[in-house]
Amino acid sequence: MKITVETIVNAPIAKVWSAYTTPEDIKQWNTASEDWHTTRSSVDLRVGGVFSSRMEAKDGSFGFDFAGTYTKIVQNELIEYTFGDRTGIVEFAPVSNGVAVRVSFDTESEHSIDQQRQGWQAILNNFARHVEAHQ
Repeated sequence: MKITVETIVNAPIAKVWSAYTTPEDIKQWNTASEDWHTTRSSVDLRVGGVFSSRMEAKDGSFGFDFAGTYTKIVQNELIEYTFGDRTGIVEFAPVSNGVAVRVSFDTESEHSIDQQRQGWQAILNNFARHVEAHQ
């Protein structure tokens, strides 16, 4: 099953794309809640290139690497990737008030559908706030 989350970012497409694909930016916005953070991030933005973000609870109780391989890149439009046996797609589409960013991903079985949707939506909302605050 796929889940899709979406947000509108009130910023130019080049700024939105850059913030989504730059490790220093990713470390600032890639969290679903205040008690988590991303401690490191790497991006090799090309087909066959790999990405990785280390996500950790701020109290040190838990952490994991979100990592995968890019399978398709269309600058300022589309990023497709695999992570484990799952796939993800990020679409960037100009709209009247900025850029619509839509993320679709295969679900996993450890967390409920609602938990997955809420977590990914929270991260995407943080992304929009980060981009809009740093224009």
